[in-house]
Amino acid sequence: MSVDSIYFSPEAAAFRARTRRFLHEHVVPHLDTWETERRIPRAVWKLLAGEGLLGLHYPEEYGGRGLPFFHSVAYLEELGRLGSGGFRGAVSVHSYMATTYLHLVGDPAQKQRFLRPAVAGDRIAALAITEPEAGSDVSGIGCAARTVGDGFAVDGTKAFVTNGMTADYLVTAVRTADGPAQATGSGTLSLLVIDAEAPGVTRTPVEKLGWHCSDTATVRFEDVRVAGDRLLGRKNAAFMTIMKAFQLERVAAALLALGEADRALELARRYTSRRRAFGKPLAAHQVVRHRLAELMSHTEAARQLTYHAAWLHSRGRTAMSESAMAKLRATELAADAAGQCLQLFGGHGYLAEAPVARLFRDTRLDTIAGGASEIMREVIADTEL
Repeated sequence: MSVDSIYFSPEAAAFRARTRRFLHEHVVPHLDTWETERRIPRAVWKLLAGEGLLGLHYPEEYGGRGLPFFHSVAYLEELGRLGSGGFRGAVSVHSYMATTYLHLVGDPAQKQRFLRPAVAGDRIAALAITEPEAGSDVSGIGCAARTVGDGFAVDGTKAFVTNGMTADYLVTAVRTADGPAQATGSGTLSLLVIDAEAPGVTRTPVEKLGWHCSDTATVRFEDVRVAGDRLLGRKNAAFMTIMKAFQLERVAAALLALGEADRALELARRYTSRRRAFGKPLAAHQVVRHRLAELMSHTEAARQLTYHAAWLHSRGRTAMSESAMAKLRATELAADAAGQCLQLFGGHGYLAEAPVARLFRDTRLDTIAGGASEIMREVIADTEL
């Protein structure tokens, strides 16, 4: 990234370069192994924390680095550029989704107890919002937390929980209704921090098409007792917090997808420059050159849209529509770019161990996770029309 960017300071550009070198030295050589083993070793979290990469945007008083948000923008793009949906998914959920709720509405004691060790890589966080029958429509959440003494008893099921098997705690959206009349809607939602090993918590791993090194779980709560000091923010007031966190989640998803599109194009340009057909490199054929040019143009357009949404977010602005637009365009681009670039590899791209094949599998989830493309279109239409 050029240092004369309107978004990136020279310090942020230098940070990007350092981070890229670090990831390529300490992460890239192991990605194939982690993909095969279906896990990310616990030591990796401490390694990332040692570089300050688990708390770039969090205050220094909780172990973070308190850096401007565009350092995170650079970092998220570089995570996507690794070409491993599982790795970037696990790390981004931990740092930019689950712990976001602690940062937004956690009290100082909760931040010291849960956010600080997450930033230090000592505890892994997961976010449990989606349910078998409720996803982006959080008003349909049914996981119930009834009042018991000074705390709660939680019953229900959460689905597609990233880091669900390895997490030490789960930031969980629950319904704290006082009766059946309040069993739906947005006015009785609360957030609890639940220990993953608490009695009554059952975690079942699920196998996925891609994102293999990232564990995903279905989590069942059966009369799980949660102390009252685990309530984040006010009781029955979580809906607006979730909506605010969704904005960051969608910006992050768009940035990660841009990195993946960059990686797909990097692989395709390298391959087509050396692969020869009909007496010349593939890249010398107009049909190939124009396909790559089209993808590069779409990538840059999505990047500028995403940077604008990130800029609005960095200034504390409400940017629900812009973040949804960025998420929609960037994730659909990443999936399209991975598919088109795989095509340029021919049969070599269809081999299971090919990096472009992993991108093809992993980017397919981009348009689903964090709010499907159809939901993004509804958000945009509701805001703009």
